Amino acid sequence: MKTIKTLVAVAALSLMSAGAFAQSISVTASTIDSAEAKVAAKAAEQGANYSITSAVVNNRVHMTANLSK
Repeated sequence: MKTIKTLVAVAALSLMSAGAFAQSISVTASTIDSAEAKVAAKAAEQGANYSITSAVVNNRVHMTANLSK
């Protein structure tokens, strides 16, 4: 019975649209503000919210974020 429930759950998850899951993006820019502006623009383009997960500042800024609807 447990196997059947697992198979049903896997089938249901596979039928969900890809938009239901968070998407990770990364951008590079010369400043933190411009990197965040790029993330915000990509989120707005997809009609999604964003949360910044990391930012590394060396000579340039490398920022990653998760987009979710």
